Amino acid sequence: MAVESIMSTYNRLSVAFERGEGSWLYDTDGNKYLDALCGIAVCGLGHTHPAVTHAICEQATKVLHTSNLYTIPNQQQLAERLTQISGMDNVFFGNSGAEANEAAIKLARRYGHAVRNIENPVIIVMENSFHGRTMATLSATGNRSAQAGFEPLVSGFVRAPYDDVEAIKAIAANNPNVVAILVEPIQGESGIQIPADDYLNQLRNICDEHEWLLMLDEVQSGNGRSGKYFAYQHNGILPDVVTTAKGLGNGVPIGACLARGKAANILIAGTHGSTYGGNPLSCAAALAVVNTIMDENLCDRATELGDKIVAGFRDQFGQADYIKEIRHKGLLIAIELSEAGSELAVLSKVKGILLNVTGGGKVVRMLPPLTMTDSEAELLVNTLSQIIRVYMADDQVES
Repeated sequence: MAVESIMSTYNRLSVAFERGEGSWLYDTDGNKYLDALCGIAVCGLGHTHPAVTHAICEQATKVLHTSNLYTIPNQQQLAERLTQISGMDNVFFGNSGAEANEAAIKLARRYGHAVRNIENPVIIVMENSFHGRTMATLSATGNRSAQAGFEPLVSGFVRAPYDDVEAIKAIAANNPNVVAILVEPIQGESGIQIPADDYLNQLRNICDEHEWLLMLDEVQSGNGRSGKYFAYQHNGILPDVVTTAKGLGNGVPIGACLARGKAANILIAGTHGSTYGGNPLSCAAALAVVNTIMDENLCDRATELGDKIVAGFRDQFGQADYIKEIRHKGLLIAIELSEAGSELAVLSKVKGILLNVTGGGKVVRMLPPLTMTDSEAELLVNTLSQIIRVYMADDQVES
């Protein structure tokens, strides 16, 4: 399969899919694969979900795009649904998680200038974070390998270790230009890193004390995946800004930046925009996704299924010394190995399981659909456990 006409920005596995159904994808040769990655947390309702398919087809017969120069009824309905669920006041729609985070960064800077009278506003971001690949979101990202070669990066960010409240307090004591914290409630790309239970609560208190905005990147953890619609809802707090994308459209590109209180009226007409953001098609799909998640109690299902999958892995592996840790929050699942296992994504694909390996090659990351059945979850656990056992045994023999 020739791909020379496409820029080589991805290390692609040698498979092409032509259709999907539920938790399964089928390649061009007719082979089937259990999708435990969901396009990296995108297809939370699985593939060709009837409600989403119907919404897309119905909207396609009406109008795909007008402009944000006019009222878009689907956009208004989606905004009302999201603000109701999130406790936020309003929302800006873009096309991706990077765009949603870009909007949040711009909002924080404008807040710094217009409200705090700070000439050079600074945002605290975290080590090992991932916020996107635009220049601002790349600069906010805590991954040097992603940033290398794109310098000079955008200024205005100061970095702290993740899950380290004392580091945030130290910055507060020494940097009067800080206006916001941008943080993932659960770090996804670095390997499903889950902070202390009260981490977000303490960040909320610090932001309140210093008049900072608390901005949460829920591009990956939102839309039911953590067991709540948004992960911060586990903590009983409200951020000032929350961003999401990925699972919001179940494959149709859409991103959202939601704001509340003092942050809600910072971006006004002329200060930000998006040609395609919140168009009728993407909002129709997203509205179907949100309604399905809420109406079918899929947040609770994510908790139940995640607990079941992780219990299965722990039972399978026992006290195996090649397993450093198994962690999860809902259907954000990670198996951290004691040694790098970068080849496991390829080996799993051969056995009909789709996942990826992150965290420096040591973390097997799974983001299964919220609609995965119990039998499919059992198949995932049994198949992947066997793959890891054989791989680690062979690796130890070679070493």
